[in-house]
Amino acid sequence: MQELKSFSIIMLIVSILSGCASLPEEIKHPIEPLITQSISTLSKLTGSYRPEQSTQGTSAVLLQDSGWDALSQRLALIETAEYSIDIQYYIWNADASGKYLASRLVAAANRGVRVRVMLDDINLNERESLLAALDLHPQIEIRIFNPTSSRRGLAKWFDFLSDFSRLNRRMHNKSFTVDGVLSIVGGRNIGDEYFDLSDEINFRDRDVLVMGTVVGDIKVSFVKYWNSRWSYPVNLLTDKVLSDLSVLDKVAAPHYKHYPALPEGKNSANRFLKDLLGEMNWVQAGFVSDRPVPVDVDNTSEPKATAKLLAKLAQQSEQEILFESAYLIFDDHQLTALRKLSSNGIQIKALTNSMSSNDLVANHSGYAGRRRDMLDHGMQLFELKPTTNLCEESTRDLSKCSPTAAYGLHAKSIVFDRRIAGIGSFNFNLRSTYLNTESLLIIESQSVAESLANDMEQAMNEDNSWRLGLYEGKTRWYSGTKHWENEPETDHSERIKSRFLQLLPIEKYL
Repeated sequence: MQELKSFSIIMLIVSILSGCASLPEEIKHPIEPLITQSISTLSKLTGSYRPEQSTQGTSAVLLQDSGWDALSQRLALIETAEYSIDIQYYIWNADASGKYLASRLVAAANRGVRVRVMLDDINLNERESLLAALDLHPQIEIRIFNPTSSRRGLAKWFDFLSDFSRLNRRMHNKSFTVDGVLSIVGGRNIGDEYFDLSDEINFRDRDVLVMGTVVGDIKVSFVKYWNSRWSYPVNLLTDKVLSDLSVLDKVAAPHYKHYPALPEGKNSANRFLKDLLGEMNWVQAGFVSDRPVPVDVDNTSEPKATAKLLAKLAQQSEQEILFESAYLIFDDHQLTALRKLSSNGIQIKALTNSMSSNDLVANHSGYAGRRRDMLDHGMQLFELKPTTNLCEESTRDLSKCSPTAAYGLHAKSIVFDRRIAGIGSFNFNLRSTYLNTESLLIIESQSVAESLANDMEQAMNEDNSWRLGLYEGKTRWYSGTKHWENEPETDHSERIKSRFLQLLPIEKYL
């Protein structure tokens, strides 16, 4: 009887905290007719760069090597847009770069461009009123993926835990498509740390500017998410709308110390893009993304489409697999597959964060708990040093690097036999394999694959990373003639926290 009373009290508290918050279980969107894209400045521009010989490939790609490249290209696309901008992200921060990009989207909408933005709910951080205000613009529409009914404090977390199977499924995809002819896909979110602008932490990251036939696949993927039953209009999440958007009118363009000014205005953007398009490589490429809503929400043991494609490409490899991932966790089934590949003579090399470069100790703990198994199953592991020279190469600004600011790995890339490259949102961990939705650009090009492989191997060398090995069954870290028996450049308390977290059954959720 006492247990029943306690349970009733708990449910009453949950009810009070949740208040009257409620959302429909799913959304049925009106079917929009397919619109044939009108001829635009961008379509004319990309058309002039198409190869004469079809053997060169039907899509073109250009890897973004720095935060400045990534932000400049997005801004240039916005400034040149004439008809549509379709955006899909896991995180959009309200910092210098996030606000400036938002202000340029409003400017594009003011000149008649249709802007559609889709964001995951988990990192919205109580910005519903701002987004709802933007959504009132006749040319801007914002939808939120898989939101909780309750929007604040403890009630939100009670809501999350009460429907864990559904709400633990997050949209991790990233795409940025303008006028239906140019896209940016890959690993970056929107925020200062992804564009080499943060004073606290910056990331080595990677995404790709693409044009050609593969952009059609990216558009189809966006529409599937946009029209999915877990895609909610932002105005359903709040009854409060920010009355003053003048804060976006006063946002200045971010400044880089040792890079040119970011492109501003259509003429500057056009010149910038013309130079870029001439550098793009024509390749065979494909884009794959997971279903927005899984067939069985409760089934967390079935790898999703992106994971299955990567496994298939791995099984078809004959010599070498190189990859990099911010978070790296394999389960028993995957480790068995890796051992088989390794025993067949395939070299497998992986770059990930060290504890001292990882921004999330919990995520690192999942990797640390499997690290010895990965080494034992034939993988070669490299962990990024926070003092890597790669930071200065990218930022051109030591004030954005360690020890002034932290530096870590956020890129998610893979190369098979130096012939096929994969770049996307997919972390090589269990959350990406079984839970989150992800997207991948697969590039069939020896020149692009070799360039990416060389870039990753540079990051793996001793100037930039520690090489791991086993000595008498225990993990060791090596750099030149030096070695460490514990995680380099960490303190005892951090290592204790990591070991404690390894005891918890949270591996799949990291």
